[in-house]
Amino acid sequence: MFITLADKIRSPHTDSIAVIRGEGYVANTLRKRGIEPIIIDSKGSFNVGFIRQLCQLIKKHNIGLIQSHLLGSNVYASIVGLITRTPVIATYHGMVDVSPNERFKKLKLWFMRNGIARFVAVSRSLQEKIQEHQLLVPERTQVIYNGIDVALYTPNRSTRLKQKLALPADTYLLGALGNIRKSKRYDLLVDAVAKANKKGLNFAVVIAGDPKASLKAKLDEQMQTAGVNNIHFIGFIDDTAEYLQNLDGFILSSDAEGFSISTIEAMASGLPVIATRCGGPEEIIENRNQATLVDIDATALAEAIENNVMNNKPGFVNTDAIDRVSRAFSQHAMVAAYAKLYKSADRQYPGYEADMEPSV
Repeated sequence: MFITLADKIRSPHTDSIAVIRGEGYVANTLRKRGIEPIIIDSKGSFNVGFIRQLCQLIKKHNIGLIQSHLLGSNVYASIVGLITRTPVIATYHGMVDVSPNERFKKLKLWFMRNGIARFVAVSRSLQEKIQEHQLLVPERTQVIYNGIDVALYTPNRSTRLKQKLALPADTYLLGALGNIRKSKRYDLLVDAVAKANKKGLNFAVVIAGDPKASLKAKLDEQMQTAGVNNIHFIGFIDDTAEYLQNLDGFILSSDAEGFSISTIEAMASGLPVIATRCGGPEEIIENRNQATLVDIDATALAEAIENNVMNNKPGFVNTDAIDRVSRAFSQHAMVAAYAKLYKSADRQYPGYEADMEPSV
């Protein structure tokens, strides 16, 4: 979403400057989009040097508006916004970076209350949770759903991944998408697969995402103990559309999702989707025709897997899911909502000219 917004907000009168912490996928993808990222190290609990460099950057490039993402960046942006008198739009994407015992919460809230023009949450449920932690200003907060380029996601199916994993063509392949971290609850998915295996179903599960060594080791041990050998970890992938075309169904086992881009990507691909009631998916999925919502529970997931495998043949396309994403979660709708929000930022900062398109 960071990459998409930095790219698509550009126009003949608007440019984007992207500031990130280091090299990697984001930096490389920005370059492919014609945006050379500025890399500034922001390590440490309070990096004064980072603030100084951002302020210099704002002045050097005559930046008209700052868009920040996640709590740490939102705090830094609020301080820089106050110093440079630059409007700030701060977006929250999830609760993963918000500690229940957040240090200096009152000070951070003061900076954000006074230095941020508008807050954005990517779902209503996330807005409520962030508000409970008093890390936003309700009267200056709105929900903008994340969006995807729906044209990239098609119901075309491929068996390339099954062949790579040496799976028979008639094996029902369920896929998950997301880096291995606690909130994804892949441990719950392992338990669910162990239960579903007792039904004698012909299925396998593939998980795509960067593995965190310590968590992956625990999952390997859990699978060995449970006798589960039909879950495959394939690491990070950079083409989610192609990955989803190789699946017969999609599963999300998280216990917390601010929104869940992977869920709408899977729905846009026409896949039968199973998702836990973990926040964002409850706002994405309107009814059973679009996808299956279950409790955050291994037994509930196992039952959904069984129903999915039994009732949907490989290659099935869910047109209701495709229609839902096309209507509500397009990239165009998301970018248009942010553009409108940017133009309203002058109400917080009288010196900001509303009729001028800013650099972001």
